[in-house]
Amino acid sequence: MNSGAKKRVVIGLSGGVDSSVAAWLLKEQGFEVVGLFMKNWEDDDDSEYCSTRQDWLDAVSVADVLGIDIEAVNFSSEYKDRVFSIFLSEYSAGRTPNPDILCNSEIKFKAFLDHAMKLGADHIATGHYAGVREHGGSFELLKAKDSSKDQSYFLHRLNQAQLSKTLFPLNDIEKTEVRKIAEKLGLSNAQKKDSTGICFIGERPFREFLNRYLPTKPGPICNDMNQVIGEHVGLSFYTLGQRKGIGVGGQKQSTGEPWYVAKKDLLNNTLFIVQVHDHPWLHHAQLEAEQAHFISGQAPRFEEALNIAAKTRYRQSDAACVLKVSDEQHFNLKFEDAQFAVTPGQSAVLYDGEVCLGGGIISR
Repeated sequence: MNSGAKKRVVIGLSGGVDSSVAAWLLKEQGFEVVGLFMKNWEDDDDSEYCSTRQDWLDAVSVADVLGIDIEAVNFSSEYKDRVFSIFLSEYSAGRTPNPDILCNSEIKFKAFLDHAMKLGADHIATGHYAGVREHGGSFELLKAKDSSKDQSYFLHRLNQAQLSKTLFPLNDIEKTEVRKIAEKLGLSNAQKKDSTGICFIGERPFREFLNRYLPTKPGPICNDMNQVIGEHVGLSFYTLGQRKGIGVGGQKQSTGEPWYVAKKDLLNNTLFIVQVHDHPWLHHAQLEAEQAHFISGQAPRFEEALNIAAKTRYRQSDAACVLKVSDEQHFNLKFEDAQFAVTPGQSAVLYDGEVCLGGGIISR
């Protein structure tokens, strides 16, 4: 590339308002911007729940208004191999995985990054609410200014090579401002509803979706006195802390308060539920995590005990804790205050102030 040429940024354009405004911001900053629309799921592509076609039309419309090129690329094969297969195996084992985290590390910042480099990109960009900065010769992942939209939790498995090539244009912008910019630009998706749920499931009923891929295996539902009070459809279909869709309403033993999923006994295929939010089965002062990943590329020394903060689920405030790394793949967290429904398969994500340090998969 000539020294006077603009730097090329390939941005993931999803058809949503966030990535659209992020693309405009990059163009305003003087980059040559190219849009890339990723198709990651093909099963039941014509169903009422799949919005891929409309998302593509929205992305094309945005590219037209912004005056940038756009290309569609199909990563559905990579998605099934690297994300969906793990998603199913985790649920089969009674855990509750977070496929959006795996999608980011394996698809959006790996398959997408590789493709963008083939297009001559100097950087890639996305509409995530997060930040990246170079500090002391390495790259740090930062929380976004808009704390209600911060997505660093989902990005904690990114590595130095990925962060060194990544731009997050929305780092310092509030979501309300993003929509105002889209309105001023006349973008058709300015008021488009934010996507919710797991990336490949969308708005469809989760249990109905999962039932297509995993067999039901009914078993007893017991309370904390080991009394059978119902029947579950299969342990895979429940997550710790869940309070809806358990199917035991109107029990004689009931106080009228909601039931919560508290334990899974995989050996005996038994689901345990309790009726008190503060029940000790639902609160844990420590956890162990595996598949540890540290963004700096280097784990803390094993003998160190670090005072940091962590999240055990996305919609959660930072919780003060002590981190102790046992080996390169495992760490332990001890919290100042017991945490609600710490769930195997979910991610424990580590923070030092605004800096995301990494995280791991909760094992127990």
